[in-house]
Amino acid sequence: MSREDHIAWCKERAIAEARFYPDKPWQGIISMMSDLRKHPETNNETLVSLCAMQMMMKPKMSLQEVINFINGFN
Repeated sequence: MSREDHIAWCKERAIAEARFYPDKPWQGIISMMSDLRKHPETNNETLVSLCAMQMMMKPKMSLQEVINFINGFN
């Protein structure tokens, strides 16, 4: 799977997870962090740290804010 395909797969799963837990949308970011580690071109501490920092800086994100954050990956 190409890096681009993997990122698209990560986003799809993360958004589905965020929507599944509307009262805990940050679960989508946790899913994104986990899935990024599953491909050699996205298994990157910087990407994972970006997710962790977003959750620390804005722990009360709305579902839409989480989706916007996830969609920001490319």
